[in-house]
Amino acid sequence: MEKRTLGKTDLNIAPIVFGGNVFGWTIDEQKSFEILDHFVDGGFDFIDTADVYSRWVPENKGRESETIIGNWLKKRNRRHDVVIATKVGSDMGQGKSLRKDYIINQVEHSLSRLQTDYIDLYFSHFDDETTPVEETLSAYEILIKAGKVRWIGASNFSAERLKESLIFSAQHHIPRYEVYQPGYNLFDREEFEREHEKICLDHDLGVISYYALASGFLTGKYRNEEDLKKSQRGGGVKKFLNDRGFQILDALDQVADKYHVEQASVALAWLIHHPSITAPIASVTDLSQLKSFTAAANLQLMPEDISLLNKASSY
Repeated sequence: MEKRTLGKTDLNIAPIVFGGNVFGWTIDEQKSFEILDHFVDGGFDFIDTADVYSRWVPENKGRESETIIGNWLKKRNRRHDVVIATKVGSDMGQGKSLRKDYIINQVEHSLSRLQTDYIDLYFSHFDDETTPVEETLSAYEILIKAGKVRWIGASNFSAERLKESLIFSAQHHIPRYEVYQPGYNLFDREEFEREHEKICLDHDLGVISYYALASGFLTGKYRNEEDLKKSQRGGGVKKFLNDRGFQILDALDQVADKYHVEQASVALAWLIHHPSITAPIASVTDLSQLKSFTAAANLQLMPEDISLLNKASSY
């Protein structure tokens, strides 16, 4: 499997990242272990999570995903086989914060839950515009010097704040965000392409995109409102059931039929082949779905396939 270097880091990764938001939400610890075992045995090596996953579930407090991953790392002794990304700054009950003291405190909790002494990639999950970028970046500088964090990234930032952070790091010779994490997929193209993509390319940022399958819509299993009952995430798919969404599904169907693969594999391969994307983030809740990852990683889309998908998803 072709490995890719994530921006200017020394992290060489397989072209699909596992999204750990499902751990402790739609799958329990036992199922999570089973899926992680097969994911890594299949040649993949990057797991993305966050301290807040999955606080939105009734009875959950957040932290569930990190805890499950940490238990798996310890039980399987796989820490050196995988890249681990987690995030700080989301609302854990007291609002969003990227204050220096908050980050330095929270990283200890993440390290403890993950049962590791370092985090490969630590993200500012959401921007905290009440905190100056220099305060946030100075916290990361301390953590990198201490060896607790290797590289840092940003997610869900405005273009202006992302640029401001990168410029500050360059001017003051301190660690910079090396990776950006946007929501980006065949349906949701406009914001990233218009606002962030050029910044990422100009600054050689690695990009790992979340919502790669648009909450499952791009798997092709949701074709009408009746289909929304198929999973817990179905409610979030209704907004895609429109003319443009059906055009995209039609294009996915054509390419999937051509290569005898699933629609999910084509949607992921489109992202893998996109010039600014290092690797998409995707999740599965069943072992059978992992084959779409392997197929996507090995699928060589032709220019006419990409053109068809681009035209169908144009905005």
